[in-house]
Amino acid sequence: MVSEFIIKDEDLARIKDKVVLVTGGSSGIGLATVELLVSLGARVAMGDRNPLPASLDSAGVFYQQLDVTSWESLLSIFKNVHEKWGRVDHVFANAGLSLTSTFFDDEVDSDGNLTPPNFRTVNVNLLGVISTVRLAAHYIKKHGDGGSVVLTASGSSFQEFPVPDYTTAKHGVLGFQRSIIPHLKPFNIRVNSIAPSWTATGLVPEELRVALGDMMQGPEVVARSTANLMADSSRDGQLIYSWQGRHMEIERAEGGLLDHVRKLLGVEIGGTDGEKLEAALKGSIPGVPVAPHARIG
Repeated sequence: MVSEFIIKDEDLARIKDKVVLVTGGSSGIGLATVELLVSLGARVAMGDRNPLPASLDSAGVFYQQLDVTSWESLLSIFKNVHEKWGRVDHVFANAGLSLTSTFFDDEVDSDGNLTPPNFRTVNVNLLGVISTVRLAAHYIKKHGDGGSVVLTASGSSFQEFPVPDYTTAKHGVLGFQRSIIPHLKPFNIRVNSIAPSWTATGLVPEELRVALGDMMQGPEVVARSTANLMADSSRDGQLIYSWQGRHMEIERAEGGLLDHVRKLLGVEIGGTDGEKLEAALKGSIPGVPVAPHARIG
């Protein structure tokens, strides 16, 4: 598989008439994705803590105020979207925050004791994604035709990045994707992630945008990778890294992350622990017993 690729307009045509739910769609990458999906003829639902942007007033977008850290709030929007259109085809789990805590400040309470860490970013960026995907799988399975889930990961999902809560959550998003692929595959539900490099959104302070200059890309670049992951039924378990207007699949492509792990470990039966587990459960490794109830996929 070639890693770098170009997204053509015709590659996105299959999204027409599909029902797509986007979390965190009022600004940045989420808003750019909603606008692109609408232009492609999709039926779009959007949830966010912030109001529907004025630019979408006449776009036919279904909007509901949403808090992804609240199960009741998430459940409500999924139920209402399914009731409105009778199905859910694709879900973009995008809602997110930037830095909330470094975990290492010395803030103390009124008794002089160190306060507990603030997990707000982790709750939104990771636990909110997990809850969204649980509901996405449930509602996509209802119509039996399959679909996809796209997660907002980050370049910090696989690199050193000195923002502890954000980076921890984004590493978790990629780990979550890798773990759920075999669970969703039997239902023809694909799961992929986007990993934007520096992108001009509200999560990036203005002074940093200025300092990075040409290194910054617009959110419309990332929106195209998101729509492509929905529209292209061959993409499953992939991670699309975007930078300065370019797109690269870096998880499963030749020379990608998983390919590198296989070569690094240099083992004959499956390069990754996940592959070895699957082989064991299928009875492919001599001497490894298989529990009667054990299964993958």
